[in-house]
Amino acid sequence: MTFNNRFAPKTIAAALALSFGLLAQAQAAVVINIVNGNAAGVGFNDTTPAAPVGGNTGTTLGEQRLIAFTYAANIWGNTLTSAVPININATFEPLTCTATGAVLGSAGAWDVFANFPNAPKAGTWYPTALANKLSGTDLSAPGDPNIRARFNSRLGLFADCLPGPGFYLGLDNNHGAGIDFVTVLLHEMGHGLGFQTFTSGQTGAQEDYGVPGGGIPSVWDHFMQNNRTGKLWVNMSDAERMASGNSGTGLSWVGAGVTAAVPSVLSKMSQLGISGANAGAVTGNYTVGDAAFGTPLSSTAVTGQLMPVVDQPDGSGTACGTFSAANALAVKNNIALIDRGVCTFAVKAKNAQNAGAIGVVLADNRPEAVFGPSGSDPTLVIPVVEITQADGVTLKSALKRRTRTASGVIASLGKSSTQFAGTDSTGHILLYTPVVYEPGSSVSHYTTAAFRNQLMEPAINDDLLHTPLTPYDLTFELLKDIGW
Repeated sequence: MTFNNRFAPKTIAAALALSFGLLAQAQAAVVINIVNGNAAGVGFNDTTPAAPVGGNTGTTLGEQRLIAFTYAANIWGNTLTSAVPININATFEPLTCTATGAVLGSAGAWDVFANFPNAPKAGTWYPTALANKLSGTDLSAPGDPNIRARFNSRLGLFADCLPGPGFYLGLDNNHGAGIDFVTVLLHEMGHGLGFQTFTSGQTGAQEDYGVPGGGIPSVWDHFMQNNRTGKLWVNMSDAERMASGNSGTGLSWVGAGVTAAVPSVLSKMSQLGISGANAGAVTGNYTVGDAAFGTPLSSTAVTGQLMPVVDQPDGSGTACGTFSAANALAVKNNIALIDRGVCTFAVKAKNAQNAGAIGVVLADNRPEAVFGPSGSDPTLVIPVVEITQADGVTLKSALKRRTRTASGVIASLGKSSTQFAGTDSTGHILLYTPVVYEPGSSVSHYTTAAFRNQLMEPAINDDLLHTPLTPYDLTFELLKDIGW
């Protein structure tokens, strides 16, 4: 499940203009107007009866959606300061989804501005809501929104769109197996407020939006640094920006606010240590992503022999069913190495736990940066982490000399004594830059290796709280870095 594909500004997305009616106003330090773009009987106007849930007193589906939206807008409104109201045009409509995954929502700034009165940086694009705050006036054309947001109307309702309970509309974050709508709203509003770059991460080109004289940087470009060369995006060539946007772990946020807050928000980095008689050249520490389920790693490492799980004879997929006798014998009292694919991360881990494994290492099946496996299963009590596809291949090479019950390769799941989860070696948080570019996700999110999990990662996690603030979250610190 993903949160979003960010919108382009109005100059690219002008076709999105609709006839909107005011739905609600969030009363807070900043006035946030929620504007309805749905037709009668659809989305925020859906009259399907609904029982009140989790503090949401609405009696129809549309009313509950609006109440949740207003609740999330008030959280942001009480966090921000601006004399200029923020207008969010929002709709429920079909978004990309499959039977196993879905885009939950998408949002972004409707327009961008540069060289306005009081702009902190000349020749730099700022998103509308932030530009309005800094200038003290509404720079938008009459009738234009500041943020455009969409949410998936098909979620949980059709077999080809992540069937299940869909959005949980309660306000108490007690979402169970559902997808917490308030969390999705907070994430999408964060993009619209400025948690996004307008420079292309795919090509590295700075946008001009039709302004004579060529492209200029986004305000984000002043705070994104190639942690291998020390060069900021604002000073790079297009080719250099493109390379760092697909670097895996090569792009960091160096804003002072976020960097100072990292130790109060993030835990020490989880890692997989490899040693033993048969480890040979693969000996060392490996970066891992913490799963949203299972026992969190701690300074007291869980240690055992690393044993691979092979495909089940019934063709159900690696670890997707009850383990065969051979797989069960291999992982009992050991740490299981399992390939990603076919079924969910939690299902694989639970099957390994049932077979007697004391920990699980999930190897990615595609070339991307390390991430924290999502999902939920309160019955999982063993530690579960993910490694990259490349690291999985490396470790498997050392397991070829294993017997049925031993490998001579010792895995240790624990914590680094010095480095924080999701940061580079100098303590700056990483941005999401998978080696295969993901439109709408790459660059404009925090790394999925961050832990505790962050609101502005590209995929939702079940343990997120309803706040963008420290000591729980680094979202507002980044927005302050760019001018909020």
